[in-house]
Amino acid sequence: MLELVAALSLAAAGPPMERIFFLHSRNEPTLSVHHEAGTGPAVLYVHGATFPAALSMNYRMAGSSWADDLHHRGFDVWSFDFAGYGASERPASMRLDQVARKNVPGRVPDAARQIERVIRYIRRETHGQRVSIIAHSWGTIPAGLAVSNHPAWIDKLILFGPVAKRDGKQAVAGTNAPTALISAQDQWESFQSGVPHDRPSPISKSNFEQWVKTYLATDARSGTRSPPSVEVPAGPQIDFAEAWNGKFPYNPRRVRAPTLIVRGEWDAITQDADAAWLVHNMANVPGGVRELKLPHGAHRMHLEANRQVLFDAVAGFLAEGPP
Repeated sequence: MLELVAALSLAAAGPPMERIFFLHSRNEPTLSVHHEAGTGPAVLYVHGATFPAALSMNYRMAGSSWADDLHHRGFDVWSFDFAGYGASERPASMRLDQVARKNVPGRVPDAARQIERVIRYIRRETHGQRVSIIAHSWGTIPAGLAVSNHPAWIDKLILFGPVAKRDGKQAVAGTNAPTALISAQDQWESFQSGVPHDRPSPISKSNFEQWVKTYLATDARSGTRSPPSVEVPAGPQIDFAEAWNGKFPYNPRRVRAPTLIVRGEWDAITQDADAAWLVHNMANVPGGVRELKLPHGAHRMHLEANRQVLFDAVAGFLAEGPP
């Protein structure tokens, strides 16, 4: 499949330089891709359910982002926005009032195909180099599917705050609505989820206010809603519910890349039983799955006060030789 690239900008907010461009393909949504070019191994970040790469891997706090940190360590750093997020194209199904559940945008199979498109492009640019993946939250599910489908493409896999299979009774949110609206209050509550009541917020109020202002600006219509909110695909909500009701969309035994599961100690999405399920079922990972629970962190540790601990742990794993 032929991919075409259109440059959007070349931004130099101090070193390193970040290139943002569009990846086009016939009959596929146009994707916004971020790249901080480096001479070392390629690393691709896969974002989660409610905010794009520019608000996660590429968001600068105190002048530096996770992408910057990896770049300074020599990595060739990539990220992208799924269709329906950030600067990527909105699927036509997002513009409908009601759609059949099977056509709700943002479901795992579509997301996995988008990851595969970006990996193909990176491999062409790097002359067939294997790519390591850092995936967060809901993004770990389509990343797991893409990795299991293309083991020869993958160097290492980092599952940050991953979703696992549960056998509970989780209601499916959103009925048949194709999209969900995420407000500033929704995001604030998500940052606090799992944090002990006697602990301060893992993100300062001032940092959050700047972050959420930038977040709301990713949707040109956010200010027309009350409260202001960002429209995102509803598919991830269904994927969460199905995974927690025993329907998991990929077989973890098909993952054969060295794998790290990493999470904050207060992560409310990845519980101890979730991590244990993934470790047990990723039985074909060379040397076994590595698992780390990091102190003073919640589900969004890459945007929290203790984020450098996460950055160091992930970079250390990426820098290791074969198990």
